[in-house]
Amino acid sequence: MTYNFDPDLWYENQRALIEERRRSGDLGPEAYADALEDLDRRLDEMVARLDGTYRIPDRDRRDPTSSGT
Repeated sequence: MTYNFDPDLWYENQRALIEERRRSGDLGPEAYADALEDLDRRLDEMVARLDGTYRIPDRDRRDPTSSGT
């Protein structure tokens, strides 16, 4: 299964939601700063989980006795 997840786009969308909550008065300055800090932490954790989860093996590392089919 493949999917195209764009962490940068996710971050931009989440940040826009936080910005809207700030503009509407739902978040004060401290809550806004906390929300951005939490968002940055979540992005870092997500990228760490996504990074390197699947790699196509190098051709040279395949079993030489395998037919490759």
